[in-house]
Amino acid sequence: MIKIYVMESCPDCTEVKALYSNQPEYELIDIGRQARNLKEFLALRDHHPAFEKVRERGNIGIPCFVREDGSVAISLKHFDAGRFTEGIPTASEGASCSLDGTGC
Repeated sequence: MIKIYVMESCPDCTEVKALYSNQPEYELIDIGRQARNLKEFLALRDHHPAFEKVRERGNIGIPCFVREDGSVAISLKHFDAGRFTEGIPTASEGASCSLDGTGC
């Protein structure tokens, strides 16, 4: 099962939720709904190498797709292309919700 980390207030997550909400092979995890979900996502985000540039830019890194093998895609474009842990989305690929308020 592929985990997909999203947040209700994230505009980049809206399309993702619409595409994958009723498909049993995907688990949508809203990080804003429960502290446990946020803690799980932050543990991944703070330590996984795929998030290095996300952290440097002050971005949050959602939507985030995680395969059972631990590989990560940090955009719908990369997920659809099957690119996991390859490249980080640029500003032109989505708002990439930012901690400093510049995205989302």
